[in-house]
Amino acid sequence: MNWFITLVIIGLVIMVVVSLVRGIIAFLQTTKLDLENKADMERMAQMQARQNQMMFARIKYQALAIVAIVILLAVNR
Repeated sequence: MNWFITLVIIGLVIMVVVSLVRGIIAFLQTTKLDLENKADMERMAQMQARQNQMMFARIKYQALAIVAIVILLAVNR
């Protein structure tokens, strides 16, 4: 049981990192568009929506990882 929960935690941590990196990439692309002043508003809105999606995904995966850690600690108590 412990190894399964540990694998779940590792998977969730990987998903947190992936969503963080994707959010940072979306942020950098939005900033690049802002600096160039050639961006249309629709593209910027899409990139900001992507940033919000990635932030929500990161928070969701972090919460799930915390729940899995609590379960692991409760099982080993």
